[in-house]
Amino acid sequence: MVEASRNCSSLCRRVLKALLLCTGDMEHLVKYMQDKFIVLQLVVWCLRGVTRVTLANNPLSGAFILAALFWASPWQGLLGTVGVLVSTLTAVILGQDSTEISGGLHGFNGMLVSLLMGVLSSAQDWYWWLLLPVCFGSATCVFLYSGLSPVLDRWDLPASVFPFNIVIVLYLLCTGSDNPYFPHHPAMPPGVLDPNGTNLITIELVRSIPLGVGQIFACAAVGPSLLILGAILLYSPLLAFHALLGSAVGMLAGLSMAVHHDSLYSGLSGFNGALGCMAVGGLFFTFSWRTHLFAIASAFLSAYVDIALSNLLGTVGLPACSWAATLMVTLMLLLTGSLAAYRIPIGQVMAPEHNWHFRSQWEARSTAEREMTDVL
Repeated sequence: MVEASRNCSSLCRRVLKALLLCTGDMEHLVKYMQDKFIVLQLVVWCLRGVTRVTLANNPLSGAFILAALFWASPWQGLLGTVGVLVSTLTAVILGQDSTEISGGLHGFNGMLVSLLMGVLSSAQDWYWWLLLPVCFGSATCVFLYSGLSPVLDRWDLPASVFPFNIVIVLYLLCTGSDNPYFPHHPAMPPGVLDPNGTNLITIELVRSIPLGVGQIFACAAVGPSLLILGAILLYSPLLAFHALLGSAVGMLAGLSMAVHHDSLYSGLSGFNGALGCMAVGGLFFTFSWRTHLFAIASAFLSAYVDIALSNLLGTVGLPACSWAATLMVTLMLLLTGSLAAYRIPIGQVMAPEHNWHFRSQWEARSTAEREMTDVL
């Protein structure tokens, strides 16, 4: 019995160790893949690009997210795969920084462009001509990312999804809703067609919270959205918590502004709040009670700005995309004062738990040094 207990304990430790190796940024995989075939390395780079959409950096999480997209819509899954692959290959051909390529930084904008082109297209699924603008738009994101990065680096700001937002707006303006080859649904201000009611369905509001996380990938199905949330959880439980929290805050912001129920129930009111909350709540800022409150404020502001931009851009038939979260997080990173002390340099951003542990060690080391100085 003692031997069996030891074997069981040893097995549990090995399983736990294997699970821990699959969490976070999986830095050990970078060294392991250095001497492998370029095709295998490309797969890992693309999977990291998939998770970069949710501010994560884990290839296994990317595989789960890609599976969720194929589960929700095989056509959307194919478009997303083509987008991240084309943008990553374009970065390789242009000779972009190898660290950025291997970290997936040149893939996520291309994936977002391809997914939104598919969602907004008024042609039916498997409309193969759509692959032309998908490939062209995904490749263009690399040029924009490469051009914006040196400018934003002066203020230690990430290029983020600025390329995606720019490219998708240009595409929609170029094609128009009546284009014979690439037609798309024009965006409308929320509630412009049907009057908004006052009766709310509680279960639909609860469902909208995980849907807000799925809408980051333009996914409006509960099952795939939960799988996407599980992929974020694998990378960082703290990031997954802030994703749900930000989506719930976005839903509450939509309720306070009497947003049309379709936007509430589909999760569209929550995804900008989720992005804003995730970026501040442990990723670009070390987690603490101050930055936690700061993340909630960022989620509210992102959601309200999204409502305003949806009403404004909807008048000209354009979607608000993720402009709200992108602009608000950029402004948050530029803030000065006591919160700036929690700011993590862009080049050192890793999983929130790693950032938290690193800061705790740094503060303990600083305290010990101060005490030693006082004694001397």
